[in-house]
Amino acid sequence: MATETETAETQSDDQEREQGPLERWVGDSISDPNRAYRPMFWLVTVFFLFTTLFPFYWLLMVALTPEGQLQDVWLTPNGFNPGVFIEVFEILPFHRYMFNSFVIATVATLVVLVVASLAGYVFGRLSFPGKGPLMLLVLLVSFFPPAAFFIPINDLFNTQFAILEPIMQDGSLYNTPYALIIPLSAIFMPLAIFILTTFYSQIPDGLEDAARVEGTTRLGALFRVIIPLSAPGVATAGVLTFIGVYNEFFFSFLMTDGQPENWAPILDGILGFQGQYQTLYNAMAAASIIGVLPMAILVVVAQEKIVSGLTAGGLKE
Repeated sequence: MATETETAETQSDDQEREQGPLERWVGDSISDPNRAYRPMFWLVTVFFLFTTLFPFYWLLMVALTPEGQLQDVWLTPNGFNPGVFIEVFEILPFHRYMFNSFVIATVATLVVLVVASLAGYVFGRLSFPGKGPLMLLVLLVSFFPPAAFFIPINDLFNTQFAILEPIMQDGSLYNTPYALIIPLSAIFMPLAIFILTTFYSQIPDGLEDAARVEGTTRLGALFRVIIPLSAPGVATAGVLTFIGVYNEFFFSFLMTDGQPENWAPILDGILGFQGQYQTLYNAMAAASIIGVLPMAILVVVAQEKIVSGLTAGGLKE
């Protein structure tokens, strides 16, 4: 018996010696999965950090390099010009572009939250025929690319209406904030409706019934009971809408003539450093960093609400 055991151990040692490093690592990982999880975790983490943070690092290097010396930029700037972060406000009224984007994103977010709250209440707490297909139809709108709606919307907003002449200078919505607020609110509305419907449907009926017994209406119960109890979901829908509208490119680029007095957003401000004969790449990079900073601060401040809002809907019973 002892001889057979020694023979088996000898054969096992011979097989291990014949295996390559990769085969031995695979065999050890199967017996101890933590040996595989640890390097995969660090590999994914390093890949994620590199792909997300390197563009910002490269923007910073380009911004700090003086104009005319960008051909030698690599991992360090070819020179040091931090004053470019002030020059972007001297070359163009960049603060006005940022103000326009903030106003458009804020108003669009408020419109989306109000309308999506009413729609979320209907889909989440009421029963009526065709509820499922109608909800699917609402979500179906979000599956289309925004470019599919551009031609009819652009044609509509460039049409002069006599009823708008007392309000608008030429009777059309082009070059007004409404040309951005209306389509962008419609584009981000389905996602907000879906999020709020999920949260509102999980509020116990007894809480709403108790509020209605006290004499409030359905609308009063929505704003006094359901929305406060669904604060993470409302915050998530609001933050995602605000960031999406603030960063939107397609309609922001085509619905105005790019002038800050005509409510052109921050995108036109960044592209304003590109002229017919010269492009100030360092100013464009500095403007991009300045434009991203408010969103980065917002995400850092609201990240707990966003994560809890996106995960709570799937965990609640």
